[in-house]
Amino acid sequence: MSQRQSGHHVKMEEVNVKMTRHVVLACGLVGMLSVGSAQAVTVSISCSALGIEYELCRSGAQAWSEKTGNDFKIVSTPNSASERLALYQQILAAGAGDIDVYQIDVVWPGTLASHFVDLSEYAGDAVNEHFEGITHNNTINGRLVAMPWFTDAGLLYYRKDLLEKYDAPVPSTWQEMAETAARIQKAERDAGNGRMWGYVFQGRSYEGLTCNALEWVASYDGGMIVEADGTVSINNPQAAAALSEVASWIGSITPAGVHNYAEEESRGVFQAGQAVFMRNWPYAWALSQDSDSPILDKVGVSALPSGPNGRPAATLGGQQLAVSRYSPHVDEAVDLVMFLTSYEEQKRRAIEGSFNPTIAALYQDDELLAANPFAADLYQVFINAVGRPSITGALYNRASTSFYNAVHDILRGRTPAERRLASLQVELNRMSRGGNW
Repeated sequence: MSQRQSGHHVKMEEVNVKMTRHVVLACGLVGMLSVGSAQAVTVSISCSALGIEYELCRSGAQAWSEKTGNDFKIVSTPNSASERLALYQQILAAGAGDIDVYQIDVVWPGTLASHFVDLSEYAGDAVNEHFEGITHNNTINGRLVAMPWFTDAGLLYYRKDLLEKYDAPVPSTWQEMAETAARIQKAERDAGNGRMWGYVFQGRSYEGLTCNALEWVASYDGGMIVEADGTVSINNPQAAAALSEVASWIGSITPAGVHNYAEEESRGVFQAGQAVFMRNWPYAWALSQDSDSPILDKVGVSALPSGPNGRPAATLGGQQLAVSRYSPHVDEAVDLVMFLTSYEEQKRRAIEGSFNPTIAALYQDDELLAANPFAADLYQVFINAVGRPSITGALYNRASTSFYNAVHDILRGRTPAERRLASLQVELNRMSRGGNW
């Protein structure tokens, strides 16, 4: 497996920048050794290590360092979004300045806003280059608390060579996907490929399961878990039907181990050539096309399938960059954020790692489209993706945890979907005090 394919969490990295050498350990919250200019400062930035995110973050920060003369330190954080948010909340609640720049999920601005600098004065007209919906999402009480870095939506990856081999079209509904997956899985196993599965996704009890499950529920017209007016809507027959259908796939077209799969585990199975279909984020494209990938040139990408009534749904994902109010180097930290979220840097990340830009003009860039041929076709998927229930505000993490734990129970067959969603409805109503989030 190549360095680009590696999804292992980075425990230590030594970064050489100009005359300074920093050793960044595990959580990155330790001191540093430096012998550089007294005028230079070191800006610490948290980065995910999902796929090749860590390397792209490091190389982007290094380019900024070479341009400005300042140094940087990468702070390693958990790949799990839920674990990362918990770590951030601990650090920020203590008013600690260990991290200057935070990589945050698209649903976190409301939860963490009070700890971040208002970037609107620094960003100026650059804000207008980004998708309005995302900058609106990042504006809390009139304060721009984060700059968009890349946007995401769930996508369906498929083995185009196997679909061609068995004369199967790209599925447009979940039912078609399941039927095609079962047919090709059986044929491949009969031909001697005993490890082939039909479909893999992110089934671990964590935020990624909220994203997957919202796609299933919304595509079945089962609502948005919590509606825009604060009403809890998850306890309905359509949502129960969607989750019951997915539960029936496990052990049939989906391995039982999916209960423990996050993004990298599902990608590992698919990239090893052991699955026909996979739900994942756009980052998986670049890795599937790595020179030593077993499925190089055998992969197609499409919008996720629709539910019974023809409605597709892809959960909005993506990451932002925010500057801590407790940073000792706010100006330099803001400068790093503006550099990393700029046109040229977003273009580089899109070409090298298939991270979708938040700057609309980049979707007309020929070099970017050559590297990500699906970007233009799926542009509408990215800008019309389904948002998670941000109306829950500071309670979002608790609400999401309750939801993905309930879905996990259903997928493991512990409780029938109808009964578990009824108890979840009660739990969320109690949490919101009857919808008053």
